[in-house]
This record gives sequence, C-alpha cells and structure tokens, in this order.
Amino acid sequence: MTDSWQQHEFDVVVIGGGGAGLRASLAVAQAGLRVAVVSKVHPLRSHTVSAQGGITAAMANNGDDDWRWHMYDTVKGSDWLGDQDAIEFMCRHAADAVYELEHMGLLFSRLPDGRIYQRQFGGQTRHFGGEQAARTCAAADRTGHALLHTLYQQNLRAGTAFFDEYFALDLLTTVDGQVCGIAALELATGRRHAFAAGQTVLATGGGGRLFRHSTNAHINTGDGLGMVLRAGLPVQDMEFWQFHPTGLPGSGSLISEAVRGEGGYLVNANGERFMQRYAPHAGDLASRDVVARAIALEIHAGRGLGPHADYVHLKLDHLGDRLIRERLPGIRDLAIRFAGVDPARDPVPVVPTAHYMMGGIPVSLCGEVLAPHPVAGLYAVGECACVSVHGANRLGGNSLLDLVVFGRATGQRLVEAAQHTSAVARPSADSLAAVTERLEVWQEPGEGNLADLRQRLQQTVQKHCGVFRTADWLAEGLHVLTQLEEEQRRIGLQDHSRVFNLERMEALELDNLFLLARATLVCALARTESRGAHTREDYPDRDDRVWLKHSLYRLGQSMPDYKPVNLQPVDTAAIQPVSRTY
Repeated sequence: MTDSWQQHEFDVVVIGGGGAGLRASLAVAQAGLRVAVVSKVHPLRSHTVSAQGGITAAMANNGDDDWRWHMYDTVKGSDWLGDQDAIEFMCRHAADAVYELEHMGLLFSRLPDGRIYQRQFGGQTRHFGGEQAARTCAAADRTGHALLHTLYQQNLRAGTAFFDEYFALDLLTTVDGQVCGIAALELATGRRHAFAAGQTVLATGGGGRLFRHSTNAHINTGDGLGMVLRAGLPVQDMEFWQFHPTGLPGSGSLISEAVRGEGGYLVNANGERFMQRYAPHAGDLASRDVVARAIALEIHAGRGLGPHADYVHLKLDHLGDRLIRERLPGIRDLAIRFAGVDPARDPVPVVPTAHYMMGGIPVSLCGEVLAPHPVAGLYAVGECACVSVHGANRLGGNSLLDLVVFGRATGQRLVEAAQHTSAVARPSADSLAAVTERLEVWQEPGEGNLADLRQRLQQTVQKHCGVFRTADWLAEGLHVLTQLEEEQRRIGLQDHSRVFNLERMEALELDNLFLLARATLVCALARTESRGAHTREDYPDRDDRVWLKHSLYRLGQSMPDYKPVNLQPVDTAAIQPVSRTY
C-alpha cells in the first residue's frame, strides 16, 4: 500500500501557506528544524492576500491607547462569546507582533513623523467604549498583501520547504492512532504524497465558499475542518459566520471597512445616512454584525437601490481623489473593475456578503487541537482554528492580528515540542488505505453534475442560514441538505483523462463543504438566542443564562455538545456581560 505513496519526512508539516501558516513555519525554520508548507495554491495566492484594512494593535500612534481598551472592544464585539484569557493574550501581544513585522520589512503606511499609520475601524474605542479609536495599522488598503509577501520572503530566507499546488486530503495516523502527518494529492501530476511529521499544523483558512455570495477566494472550502471531522474530532461555534456589510453585489468582492474608517458612509434610496438610527454613537463604524443587519433591514423595508432595490450606497467621493489614491487605491480598482464605478466620483453599491468563519477547530493559546484535551502532534492556527478570540462576531483588523500573534505562539510551541520528539513516526498502512479508498470513490463513473450540486449546496446555506434565521428555515435547510447529500453519493466525475484534473479537486472540496454545511445548520438550529452574527428572528434576545457557552459539533451529531465560555482573563479584571449597543 505504501508503495503507491511518495514518502516525505519533516519535523513539522504545515498545511496552508497563508499568514498563519507562514508565521508558524517561520518560527520553526528559524530554529533550524525541518519544516514543510503544503499549499493547494502558491503561498502568495493564499486568501490572506485579500485582507485590506489592517492589523489592529494599541500602539498609540494616533492619540493615547491601551491594550485593555482593545481587549474591552474585542470582548464586546464578540458579544461575550470570546474567551477572555485568549483575548487578553492577543491584545497584550499585538503591538510587539506589529513591530516584529515592521522589522521583517513589512512596508506600513506612515504618519508624517515616520510612525506606523493607524486608521479608524468599526467597534474600536478609547477609554472602554468612549470616543472612536484609530488603532488599525495599515499598508494603504493592501495590508494582507504586504504581510503575505513579507512572511513568504522570510520563510525562503530561513529555508522552509514549499510544496505548492498540493491538495491536503486527510490526517495520517500511526498504528496506535497518533497523528503523524497528512496525505496530499499533487495537482499537476495526480501523484499521491504522504508527509510524515512529528508535529502537524492545520492552517487551511476558512470555509466561506459554503455560501453562494461570499468575499472569500474559491480555495476557501474548509479543508482543515473536513479533515478533523473525518478524524472524529470536534469543531466549535459553527453557527457564527460573519456577513461583511460591504460586499459588491454579484461578484462578492470585498469593499474594506477601511473606507468607512477613512470617512466614507452609507446611504439608502432616500439619501439618508441610516446608520445613525441603528448605532447613534458609532454610526457607520459600529460593529460589523450591527451594520450588516442594518443594511439588510433597510433593503427589506424597501429603501434599497438599484433595479431590484437590493443594495445600498457607500459614499466616499467627498474624501477627494488624492486621499483615495493614497489610502484606498485597491478599493478604487475593485470598484471600477467589478462594479463599473469610480468611487472618487460616484457612490459604490454594497450589500452584506458572507465573509468570515468565527468558529473552527478548538485550540489552546499555543495552537494545540483540543478534543477536549490536547491531541498529541496536532495543531491549528488562523481562520480554521477557534481559540476563541472572535466569539460571535469578529472586529475588523483582528483577523490579521490573530494570524500573527497565534501563528508565532504556535511556532514557539512547535519548537519546544520538537525538542521532546524522537524519530518521526510512520503512518500506518490502514491510515493510507483509508485515504486511497476516499480517492477511489471519485474515480468511479456516476450521474449528475458536480458544479450544479455545489451551487445548489451554496444556495441552500445562503437561503436558510443567512443574516436572519428562524427554526423553520433552518429545519427546512437541513431537510434539503439531506437530499443533496443523497445526490452527492451518486455523482461521478465526467473526465478522468487529464492528469491535471481540477474537477477531482473540486469533488474533494465538495466533501468538506457538505460537512461544514451540516455542522453550521445543526448548531444554528440548536442555539435559540440571538448573539453577534447569529440572529434568530424567533429568538431575538441574547440569553446569557442559557447560552453563554460554546457549541461543539462532531460528525454525525444531531445536536451539538457545549462547553462554558472562559470569562476569566489572567492579569486583568473580567469584563462582565452587559447590553451591547453602539
């Protein structure tokens, strides 16, 4: 059985070449250990490259600031579902992580005195909910692009081995069941590869392509979550998906919160700045879930724009051509290319669009996968992981911060663990045979159309688990999902003649999307309250007495398990739940 698999051996294997994976691999490579990054695209095409607005850190470059204020905003933004020990860790280490990136060569935008430029972002305040903070460190509106290039170059310098355009299939285990690497498919040749490693890191990003309308790249299909679910491990808080308020209708391309941070604002068909009604204090810079719901309500009330009255306008022409060219050049390009609008002259059409997965693989502060105790040799970091710093709703600028803070912490723990690891264990024949069997399912003739099935799955989740939800809609969504799962079992690939077979990869991605869909719908139906991005019209209030807890879903469950939210930070006072207003 092992003869059909090309064997590789490393101290650490990282699956995913985005910001989180590259930050973890860099720490390992700099320690002189053998580390491989396995990615289904070239690392510079990872989804981190699309992050526009910036990295949030209390550096006080634009007025006084304090990491405790950042922590308060993050806890409040999470609607108190975030674990406060993790949020404290992230916010305390934020400034150091940014300075570290600066010293690596990341070209941040600058203030006139040479310090890193920081812009305003939604939900960020000073003095525990006071005036608006300017806390988000930016490289124009291409911060993720700059971050990814910086980390990739540093990894090349440190000697990280890259395996680009390899699709990770499943976790591999030893004869006694310990994780010892991953199986992957080389897309260019169809060859099968087994990567044996003392430590395995999942950094596979989110799964936003579960929705029909998404800001996510087409590669974001929840591959890491599918791998852990098939291995019998849990995923956490899968009912919480963030809908970014400002995606372009049709394409789903993201119009960054940086636009509103620089002074842009939303208007409805009546020309009204409607956010003042929904968030009297914060206005257009309220938390993302608040703004997304407000736009959806405006459209539902008939105050939308366009032929179908299904979007609102984002105005930034008043900012002036020079500011837009200097601070929002990428946004201008996107609007021109995908909406046919030059934002320096005309308003941009926007609509809430699926954007970010707050849930994921439950992990410790140093990336150890928890089930509920640490799984030996297995780690996760980035959007595929749930540490949980974002809780029920992520604040803008905290995603890139999550990547670098916990990427570094995970890398440091990997180095420590390698010192106590003997020779790399080999995957068992049974483990490889199970992966072979899964591959061969997609080599049998079948019926149906793969692309059509994927689209209908996305439409089902979009329709039944969108910005607003009810028990009836969610239950009907689960019923439709069951029917689609039956179709999936009968489907087959249409073309086996090509070596480079994208259809095979899309079929394997579809396996993962189906698992994410069921986890999402089951957890959303079970949580009978409204919290953060999870808005139940039949349960409109937040219920801390019953629901101040994380959901845990395992493959095949009809109801999730739960664990309490950690409200106890380490070195500062706990932030107690109160009514969440902006």
